[in-house]
Amino acid sequence: MTVSLSQLILYFGALVVLFLTPGPVWIAIIARTISGGFNSGLALVIGVLLGDFFWPFIVYGGLGILTSLHADIFDLLPYGAALILIIMGIQTIILYQKVLKANNKLTKTGFFAGISAGLLAVTANPKAALFYFTLLPSFFNINEITVTDLMLISTVSSITPAIGNIFIIYFLLKVKSFLSSVRSIRITNI
Repeated sequence: MTVSLSQLILYFGALVVLFLTPGPVWIAIIARTISGGFNSGLALVIGVLLGDFFWPFIVYGGLGILTSLHADIFDLLPYGAALILIIMGIQTIILYQKVLKANNKLTKTGFFAGISAGLLAVTANPKAALFYFTLLPSFFNINEITVTDLMLISTVSSITPAIGNIFIIYFLLKVKSFLSSVRSIRITNI
């Protein structure tokens, strides 16, 4: 194993910052938990956990192939990431007036529908893709990573946000319970 404890701690900190940045996964968790309760939200979190587990494999597998073909690819990655962020910013500015439409794909009932929605939410998330493709290689040297290291990195990558996501579910259920209590309704009516 070539990954040091200090590298893992720094990576864990970056994952916490990534988690604390709201995005599509938060919206999906809120939608599923409010519409279907704990089990529905948990199914989504399991899907997200699976997606987060596989991201490092995708990154190191893909970057391994690219670096074997073009060794100077790491010099271009920051520019590619910056270009993607600029394009996303321009899209946000141009489409600011776009009306949001209801999307029932995230709230479709069923445990496996929740897992697939979670997997889709994290793998199609541009924030996650940018994080994993640009920051992950800066924490761990691609030329020194072993399979054991990759399993450890993937475990940290999936467990860290999963814990936070479960706290979100817990918080949402507490708020929903509080807001629907007789006392809260009475206070609101007064």
